Amino acid sequence: MLDGRVKTLHPVVHGGLLSLRDNPEHMATIAKHNIKPIDIVVVNLYPFEATIAKPGVELHDVIENIDIGGPSMIRSASKNYRSVAVVVSPSRYADVIKELKENNGATTFKLRQELAIEAFGHTARYDATIHEYLHHRLSESKWPNIFTLSGTKLQEMRYGENPHQAAAFYKDKNNNLPTIANGKQLQGKELSYNNIMDADAALALVKEFNKPAVAIIKHTNACGTAIGKDAADAFVKAFEADPLSAFGGIVAVNRPVDEATTKTILEKLSFFEIILAPSYDAGALKLFEARKNLRVMTVEGLGSPLGDVPGYHLRRVEGGFLVQEFDQAAEDKSLHKIVTSKQPDPKLTEDMDFGWRLVKHIKSNAIVLVKDGVSIGVGAGQMNRVGSLEIAIKQAGDKAKGSVMASDALLPFRDSVDACAKAGIAAIIQTGGSVRDQEVIDAANQNGIPMIFTGYRHFKH
Repeated sequence: MLDGRVKTLHPVVHGGLLSLRDNPEHMATIAKHNIKPIDIVVVNLYPFEATIAKPGVELHDVIENIDIGGPSMIRSASKNYRSVAVVVSPSRYADVIKELKENNGATTFKLRQELAIEAFGHTARYDATIHEYLHHRLSESKWPNIFTLSGTKLQEMRYGENPHQAAAFYKDKNNNLPTIANGKQLQGKELSYNNIMDADAALALVKEFNKPAVAIIKHTNACGTAIGKDAADAFVKAFEADPLSAFGGIVAVNRPVDEATTKTILEKLSFFEIILAPSYDAGALKLFEARKNLRVMTVEGLGSPLGDVPGYHLRRVEGGFLVQEFDQAAEDKSLHKIVTSKQPDPKLTEDMDFGWRLVKHIKSNAIVLVKDGVSIGVGAGQMNRVGSLEIAIKQAGDKAKGSVMASDALLPFRDSVDACAKAGIAAIIQTGGSVRDQEVIDAANQNGIPMIFTGYRHFKH
């Protein structure tokens, strides 16, 4: 009735599902009403996720794809898992058929338990998706009062950050972008927790650039990043930025990797954990086979221009979690302002853009020195900004002369500018917004260093 809105909401269905087979009163009641016990329920819910993914979908069509009877039957069957098997995914059909054949048309208690757990997770995700969509479409507030999160388990890991910590890897239900969760492993050992963290950082960084780019990551920080005329050129520049730290790192390339590039990588870098790229030619894969433990992964879509990343960035704290939008402000140049009397030339401007894209991926307090599209000095995670700058300058050495300094947040005093001048740094890009901005600008003018205020910061804690 009601155009099919009501089909399975009936005592004959739910009485057959919920009746306890070892309860004589229940069995007598259903017999009195001529209700037959139902032993198995197979439900494919209305395709709500597929419906909302359609461009320009009408709200009416969305609402009509909210399943009512399906979740009701699933919940009834799951509640009575002692007697009823509930199947919500075609991936389980083979398991159920096998048991029916082996057990004279019956299922085992163990399988029914597993299926019930899966079913409640399935309906929880279904309802969470409906809640999330309707909130974004109908509510005036940005953040819902109840935040739900669901994911599909990709693997149970040997351990987490440390061997005494258990861990698992889940994929976000809305994730169809070039991410580590969508990557395909072609060879090598199973990914570890720390591998995945580093790979995620590497992918996020190389996706910043339209030109051929390579990022080499250690402990989620970039020890070498570069753009070049091709993948091989970018790799050599990224590696030579910090060869010592590159050992044991993660390599991400935003271009297909050919045999020649692979030879260059293997000659330069004696040991690294993972390589990520959009694709590899046959010669490249053959060369990588010699390093059996090396994890070789493809990430489809890597290297293509990307728009805004949907979803949210989450951080767990004890007793709760923080949710925020992803930091995607790198190209918002409308807020950038040259605040010094000296203007940066086009080459310095290019390096300022490169440095500003890079510094957002370094742990705060973050300072990077870049030159000719290559990171030459990285100061990460220090408790004061001058300390990060000193590390970056020391790492860059003589290369610091003529480079660009990018700071993820404002320079509170002129001391950083004076240190830049002493090292021969040619330009500065920073947030601005200090109560001593004029003092900092005066220092830049006195030292003949062009400086840009971006108007927004890139803290990464």
